[in-house]
Amino acid sequence: MSPPTFHRILIANRGEVAARVARTCDRLGITPVFAVSEADREAPYTRGRDRGRDVVVLGPARAAASYLDPVRVVQAAVQTRCTALHPGWGFLSENPLLASLCAQHGVTFIGPPPHVMALMGTKSPAKRAMRAAGLDVIPGSDGPLPSAAVARRVADQVGYPVLLKAESGGGGRGMRIARAAGEIEAAFADAQAEARAAFGDDRVYLERLIEGGRHVEIQIFADRHGNVIHVGERDCTVQRNHQKLIEESPSPVLDATLRARTLERAVAAARAIGYVGAGTMELLLDGDTPPADAQARQPGAGPSNHRGALRFMEMNTRLQVEHTVSEQRSGLDLVELQIEAAAGHRLRLRQDDVRLDGHVLECRINAEDPHAGFKPSPGRITRWRLPDAQDGAIRVDTHVEEGYVVPPHYDSLLCKVIARGATRDEAIERMLRALGELICEGVATTTPLHQQVLRSDAFRHHRYDTRTVPGWPQDPNH
Repeated sequence: MSPPTFHRILIANRGEVAARVARTCDRLGITPVFAVSEADREAPYTRGRDRGRDVVVLGPARAAASYLDPVRVVQAAVQTRCTALHPGWGFLSENPLLASLCAQHGVTFIGPPPHVMALMGTKSPAKRAMRAAGLDVIPGSDGPLPSAAVARRVADQVGYPVLLKAESGGGGRGMRIARAAGEIEAAFADAQAEARAAFGDDRVYLERLIEGGRHVEIQIFADRHGNVIHVGERDCTVQRNHQKLIEESPSPVLDATLRARTLERAVAAARAIGYVGAGTMELLLDGDTPPADAQARQPGAGPSNHRGALRFMEMNTRLQVEHTVSEQRSGLDLVELQIEAAAGHRLRLRQDDVRLDGHVLECRINAEDPHAGFKPSPGRITRWRLPDAQDGAIRVDTHVEEGYVVPPHYDSLLCKVIARGATRDEAIERMLRALGELICEGVATTTPLHQQVLRSDAFRHHRYDTRTVPGWPQDPNH
């Protein structure tokens, strides 16, 4: 049986995500159908109905009644005769229920199978699976903790400080630090309460808190036939409140041996769990050395216990915002590969076919005021000009145009500016030129933050970790 052909794909997302997926659909001759809320009904990216594009309204502006309602989303796909659904990133992109509902109604979900999403969506089973596949993991509990008393016993073994984390968490919610035994009970209770409110699941687990670490992630891709490749790694250490600000590839701090070993293990881990589509292994590069006997007391833990170990944190079972960094280094269209994999095609690339050239940086430009504690800045954009492409060295992904009104209901991302250079220094200089040419008036943006970070000695010489924004004054909310 030949693989299916998708003529119409429902894009179950909004903003820059929807615009990005639609571009690939247009190029492949596939009709993109936009599932939007009332707030996005007239968004610029939904235009083109004269070219066969379609729009379906899911519900009101409130995300819970539109973008986050899996029944409405699948119903929209069926009603608009879409045979496939692309979830983008955020919203329901890692929701196994959405993938299951798609399967029940004859709609191909462009992503991994529901059971794989469920496995990797709960932190403890994911860590066990990755550890079994050969990746190092952060020392901690082997699963959710039944009580604060048990949490304290595990923390005493692992060594302080420790981090209590929501089992079904993400985005920095449901996390509390305990730096001593006397803080465990309160941290456990607070993490449980926040996890219950945010995810409807109050289970928490414990990890040793690795301070001064760097955030490194590996882009992998797999088809339904067991073929898996990686598209290199990205360094996402510049972040605030667990939200990434700048991403780059390759990581400026990994040595060749550690890079090669971890990339190989990430591919093996994805193959071991039957992964399909685009996915990202999130890892933390140690910035300190745990107690010499700490990991030895963790049953089944990997052998690495030295400064510079890359330890698995979680897997994102979707495409990520910063996938563009990997695209610019490799020349691949990862959305196209997603569609091909979902249709049942074999990967047209072997690992040796993936060529990663130069250095790439990405800056996320949000409608926020970095001088006012990153206060959101919704409103009308009165002037909007994109930077020069610099002979293909600059890419800008956006859904915005002059006159666009930034709604207060959703993520405030305006655009992603991606710069490529032969070296890291060249990529930085090209990015600075592009940011200087980017014009956005009417709302505050994070552009000044990115410019200051890129010019700082701390960024240029890699003197930063996930706790600091290099070159930017520490704000009380970080």
